[in-house]
Amino acid sequence: MAGTSERKQRANGVESRERILDAAARIAGERGYDGTSIAAVSARCGLPASSIYWHFKDKDDLIAAVIERSSAAWLAAVELPGAETGGPRERVSAMVANVARALVDDPDFLRLGLMLALEHRPTEPRGRTVYMNARSVARRHVSETINTLFPDLAEPDVQTLTTYAVSGADGLFVHREVTGESVDLVALFELHAQLCYDAAVRMAGRAGGSGKGKREVSGGGT
Repeated sequence: MAGTSERKQRANGVESRERILDAAARIAGERGYDGTSIAAVSARCGLPASSIYWHFKDKDDLIAAVIERSSAAWLAAVELPGAETGGPRERVSAMVANVARALVDDPDFLRLGLMLALEHRPTEPRGRTVYMNARSVARRHVSETINTLFPDLAEPDVQTLTTYAVSGADGLFVHREVTGESVDLVALFELHAQLCYDAAVRMAGRAGGSGKGKREVSGGGT
């Protein structure tokens, strides 16, 4: 009986924590970091402030946990699918579509993260640090994808393409947020991926034409 009671308590603790995180994510996505308070989260999730403080030290700790939870799904999407998905172009499209779906399912992650990233405070919130670290990991995944598909590209070209790909994706998301337009984010991300891929093909072709390439671009003809 004691074991059953302990398991029930743990399950209730996990459920409470998720309710708190869900409420904090919605409020922070709507109001930003400054507009989020423990009192507001308590009112939204229906749990007393004491329960929130049992799980999280303070608001900063809570917001960081929101971003940590959301970033896991986002980073899992920034992975190049295997060859069974198709040729290089199809694999890139599939990866980017997965990223867009992750953002559609949980837009509060990027919404809150971008707000934190654009703010500069004397003391940096831990949530901003968590978000910037997640962006660094995502950027590295994009660079690795470009290196995998276009191994003969010079490193400066890889970094240029990476910056273009990441910033372009940010822009598409921000456009939807600012305008409120009911746009198909997945379709826009796929179009962006195709443009990035075509740019990489052209850059790799120039490198090959100047004698820098060692072999044909992987998938350049697909």
